[in-house]
Amino acid sequence: MNGKDFLSIKDFSPADIQYLLILARQVKNHPTTYCDALKRKTLAMIFEKPSLRTRVTFDVGIQQLGGFSIYLSPAEISLGKRESVYDVAKNLERMVQGIMIRTFAHEIVEQMAEYASIPVINGLTDYSHPCQAMADYLTMWEAKGNLEGLKVAFVGDGNNVAHSLMFAGAQVGAHVRVATPKGYEPKADAVEWAKTRGKETGGTCIVTNDPREAVSAADVVYTDVWASMGQEAEAGQRDAIFRPYQVNADLFRRAKRDAIFL
Repeated sequence: MNGKDFLSIKDFSPADIQYLLILARQVKNHPTTYCDALKRKTLAMIFEKPSLRTRVTFDVGIQQLGGFSIYLSPAEISLGKRESVYDVAKNLERMVQGIMIRTFAHEIVEQMAEYASIPVINGLTDYSHPCQAMADYLTMWEAKGNLEGLKVAFVGDGNNVAHSLMFAGAQVGAHVRVATPKGYEPKADAVEWAKTRGKETGGTCIVTNDPREAVSAADVVYTDVWASMGQEAEAGQRDAIFRPYQVNADLFRRAKRDAIFL
């Protein structure tokens, strides 16, 4: 898998995803073994959307692996305006060994990967958030001991995070149930892909408008913000729509007694 882009969990086989999770756990448990894994390697981090957790985790992560990171803000690049995606990709490939990009449109990440000869990592787009989902499934694995057959409930907006949780769940044979208000369901193509892959791995994907149905007997209950970055103008409206989808004590009691909350 050396040199491969990480744009979407869909791009990999179930065996690939299992390998990455095993490797991540090994790196976490034996950090000194991997402290020079990225020695003298530099990662360019393009942030069209600001972030606390994504910025810090990528920054710290590459340093712990012996590498370096360069933070590139929207003001420094103005991607697609002052600098085209093509020009950014071609310039960076000559100076760094990898690109992480956190942006709005998923097409921008795909274009960056197409033009750049170095690996490109999706740090978040409007369609998917693969690194977040992989970290979450690692946490589930550590907490529950097994991912195959795990019942994962997502309650909230059927957005990029929901998509990636469905993709990862399908890859590892988990049973993912997504509960959203009407009109806020995950994209149809994302649901169809998860259902199709689940037929190969024993996983399932169900979308409902009833949060109680999703959470019932769940091993893991997961939620996300109701108004993502760029949706601030809708915050008041979304608060009213998503209020019945709040994960509170009453709803959480429907999960298994030993369920975890993310």
